[in-house]
Amino acid sequence: MSESSGLHQFKHVHIIGVCGTLMGSFAAFLKRSGIRVTGSDQNVYPPMSDVLTGAGVELFSPYDASNLDRIGGKPDLVVVGNVISKGNPEMAAFQVRGDKYVSLPEFMEQNLLPGTRNLVVAGTHGKTTTSSLLAHVLATAGKLPSYFIGGVSQSLPHSFHVEEKGQFFVLEGDEYDTAFWDKVPKFNHYLPNDVILTSVEFDHADIYADLAAVKRAFSGLVSRIRPGGRLIACVETENVREKVREAKVPVITYSRNSSDYADYTFSGLKSSGAGIEFDVFFRSEKIDRLSLQLPGEHNALNALAVYIECRELGLTPAEIKAGLASFQGIKRRQEERGEINGVLVIDDFAHHPTAVRETLKALRAKYAGRRLVAVFEPRSATSRRKVFQKEYAEAFDLADAVQIAVAFDQSKIPADQQFSSQDLVSDLKQKGKDASFFESVEEGVKAVASHSKSGDVIAVLSNGGFGGFIPKLLDALK
Repeated sequence: MSESSGLHQFKHVHIIGVCGTLMGSFAAFLKRSGIRVTGSDQNVYPPMSDVLTGAGVELFSPYDASNLDRIGGKPDLVVVGNVISKGNPEMAAFQVRGDKYVSLPEFMEQNLLPGTRNLVVAGTHGKTTTSSLLAHVLATAGKLPSYFIGGVSQSLPHSFHVEEKGQFFVLEGDEYDTAFWDKVPKFNHYLPNDVILTSVEFDHADIYADLAAVKRAFSGLVSRIRPGGRLIACVETENVREKVREAKVPVITYSRNSSDYADYTFSGLKSSGAGIEFDVFFRSEKIDRLSLQLPGEHNALNALAVYIECRELGLTPAEIKAGLASFQGIKRRQEERGEINGVLVIDDFAHHPTAVRETLKALRAKYAGRRLVAVFEPRSATSRRKVFQKEYAEAFDLADAVQIAVAFDQSKIPADQQFSSQDLVSDLKQKGKDASFFESVEEGVKAVASHSKSGDVIAVLSNGGFGGFIPKLLDALK
């Protein structure tokens, strides 16, 4: 562990909210760095509890003021997850005692990012896949990247990894707020040298009042790009083109549409069970052909952004192509969870209308000729609100049949702002779609399983656990 990393000052770090995917990976990283790590969470259970215990992290549950005495000794620093609210009893006890505390983005800004070239991947859609893909390509090329990614990659050993000898730090630039005392986007803390901007749309309705507020957040990110850096932007929408005009650093643009006059475009996309292939054009001249083990035009765009960045960083075309071709994907992104009696079950994180549409478009191309059934749980803060009520009716156009679950807990959302699953089903039926509504996971599993037939592809779309819908469905199909 080098002195320059800023970690040498810590002998003991306590983490509140340790069982999230990213916080758990961070805790394991600190432990690998020789630091004593303790952590607490409301519910501690496998598989994360096994991962953390195996890493040597000491766990406490639930959140409680008594944990301050149980951990034994005052930690050098308390790192607080953004799931922690101001009223958390353990957090309040640390504040009363006067312990030093920071958010994870603040920790990184202060201790890990000042001396690296920080490659921030941001946007409403695609940032987890694109950041994972970028880290993987750099790693396979021997560039020793550090990375911080809010998902579980099939090709990277951790979600959080620091290479002491590496020059590059790949970060998934989340626009969600940092902590209960720091209501700014997480990416405000990431000291960006280069930014890949995939898209700008309205999302996170619990913290952003409207699209204008979202655009202001991304303006802040673009304004923070450090001298000598660049912006790589997908210019398919006016929202992103607006950010391009604000940039004070060199800009490289990309798009799937030649009419957007982007620097880089692609065409000739071919889909197969193995993934996709497509030609890359630089200012209308074909320069390469890429292959990827992921479906869909949206993933071609993600790969194109990575191709551009790696080319700018000095990687050879052969290094970039090899890295792209060997990438295995992300858990919960068009992930095949099992095929029972000819019925294939796909797990996907899609919850925004754009993501639903692009996911179904990709699955339709990959599994051509098979009946496509979409099962959707409105679970995110935005999808539980009616802000996209009508847009969802268009998002499912490519599905042959649609099953819509009752929206996840809406108790804190005013009645006049609540999304209606029943209204969505009604709208879909008016369009001639085979659509149904269900109120419980058990009811939905029974309905989907009983109506499925060999050859079906069932895409389960939720950004949460969905009450174990997928393992229950796989059991029912047996």
